Amino acid sequence: MKGLLVRVGADQSEGGGHWNGLVNSRTGEFVYVPIPETGTIFPQFEKPYSLVKPALERFGFSLPGYLAGNKMHLDPDFSHLSYGDQGQRAAQISTKLGEGDLLVFYAGLRDVHPQPRLIYAIIGFYVVDRIEKASSVSPMLHDANAHTRRILSPSSTDIVIRAKPAISGRLERCLPIGSFRKPAGQPQKNPSYRVESSLLENWGGLSMADGFLQRSARLPEFNDANRFYDWFSGQRVPLLQTNN
Repeated sequence: MKGLLVRVGADQSEGGGHWNGLVNSRTGEFVYVPIPETGTIFPQFEKPYSLVKPALERFGFSLPGYLAGNKMHLDPDFSHLSYGDQGQRAAQISTKLGEGDLLVFYAGLRDVHPQPRLIYAIIGFYVVDRIEKASSVSPMLHDANAHTRRILSPSSTDIVIRAKPAISGRLERCLPIGSFRKPAGQPQKNPSYRVESSLLENWGGLSMADGFLQRSARLPEFNDANRFYDWFSGQRVPLLQTNN
């Protein structure tokens, strides 16, 4: 078994301005807010940010104006158990993963109980069923993923991953995994968001140095995906086939 860790959701590094999805650190409840859409979408498949309004209202928040009138790049799409990617990351996923392997999604979330740091947490978990080129997906399935909602050229590098139902989905409550800390054994370095040292030990480590958490062209790989899967299964968090 192999597995990759994927950062998703609106935040400062992906066009979200200063907005992040929300989390209640006391209960683990969260709101998944996707990044803005930057591609050309078939009009009938547009996903407005108004779709997340009810979930945000349950937390007593609303979207900022610059997102409220925008369209979402709804990816991963937990309602359809799909995820799409392109370029180097698509090549890495296609090369590394196959049926039965793992895609694990995490996000930087803003706590509704104010604190100075984001909460980095796992929000979704996929066991891969199949991987296919987005340009070859049947038109009847175009509305099942953000990358097939786009108008693509036949030469596009976009891919779509389908996940196995029942054992894949959005987490009912998120699992915090990161903290703002200095790299282990390097007190002279500046702190940054990294996976907790105790979790790295439980998981068998990541390909990123000391669990460094960032968006990157290279996705962090679990050194021992079976150990991660055992840890994740032990958390006993229900999986939902819904986005909010």
